[in-house]
Amino acid sequence: MPILNRAAELQDEVTEWRRHIHARPELLFAVENTAAFVAEKLKEFGVDEIVTGLGRTGVVGLIKGKGEGSRTIGLRADMDALPLTEISGKPWASTTPGKMHACGHDGHTAMLLGAAKYLAETRNFNGNIAVIFQPAEEGGGGGNLMVKDGMMERFGIEEVYGMHNLPGLPVGHFAIRSGAIMAATDEFTITIKGRGGHAAQPHRTIDPIAIGAQVVSNLQLIASRNVDPLRSIVVSVTKFNAGFAHNVIPNDATIAGTVRTLDEEVRDLAETRLKQVVNGLVAAHGAEVDINFNRNYPVTYNHATETGHAVRIAGEIAGTGNVNAEIDPLMGGEDFSYMLNARPGAFIFIGNGDTAGLHNPAYDFNDETIAHGISYWVRLAEQRLGD
Repeated sequence: MPILNRAAELQDEVTEWRRHIHARPELLFAVENTAAFVAEKLKEFGVDEIVTGLGRTGVVGLIKGKGEGSRTIGLRADMDALPLTEISGKPWASTTPGKMHACGHDGHTAMLLGAAKYLAETRNFNGNIAVIFQPAEEGGGGGNLMVKDGMMERFGIEEVYGMHNLPGLPVGHFAIRSGAIMAATDEFTITIKGRGGHAAQPHRTIDPIAIGAQVVSNLQLIASRNVDPLRSIVVSVTKFNAGFAHNVIPNDATIAGTVRTLDEEVRDLAETRLKQVVNGLVAAHGAEVDINFNRNYPVTYNHATETGHAVRIAGEIAGTGNVNAEIDPLMGGEDFSYMLNARPGAFIFIGNGDTAGLHNPAYDFNDETIAHGISYWVRLAEQRLGD
């Protein structure tokens, strides 16, 4: 089955919604205008129940099918933008300096709204569809807050599905895998406390920069010498701040970065070894250290049965040859992981074509993707809640 005729008919209208959202980006939980736009559209569609304020600013709409079934399937999109200044040059580019939809959440929201309109018109399913619009995917953990607010229990959600665009994957194609598809995204901050002094008398100091340089180098041994080479891990130092003058050795140095892993055992090992390496090196030089290791988003883990449903439905829309069911995991993170920890489900990528990459100031969501995304959501809803 190709894209649905009604999805193609909705293309222009949904594109207008997408560009409206794109021009008005909002960050993290401060998505009040986007959430209001979503809630108003759901009201126009005749969605049976609309709840706002979940996870602070999230929106959930419940659409009831024609049958008497009570099962509920959740479909999720994210709404927030990124703190970047857009350079796409598009007529619908961001009107707010320093904020832009550089990850396609405007497209995700618009596609799910399009699916909600279709499903509210036809109701060709036996049960309930919960359309979930969440804030703060980009570092705020909005998905986690919606789960903690009792969203799954409140709507009786039994399965939950997510979708994200992927530049480089052709429009009309899908990609997915069972098991770990995106990484845990832990963060660390290391503050080395030495003893400052004159740069001409380093022997009278405990140099936190020299110690920090060894820390940066030795952290790479976690990946190369502590973890099985067949198991994925990335340790990246992304900040090193110290000093204020050419002739002064400072008292302190701060190092920060991220650890990306695809399973909990490696995640635990990475945290343990990072602390051991840093504490040992710093102690050997007579300095002190504070280590803050923050466990951020968990691994995004697709459940096998639900991944099978997603693969089959994507194949109906795109053709089986245009669905990669064994994509390599991505080491980026995704807070849909919290929803997949709460309920079985699957997270799929949809092609965005030959565009700038995600989180790039030249990026723009490809509107040619819209009808394919709507079709996937609709067929997923109808098949998972078939008679």
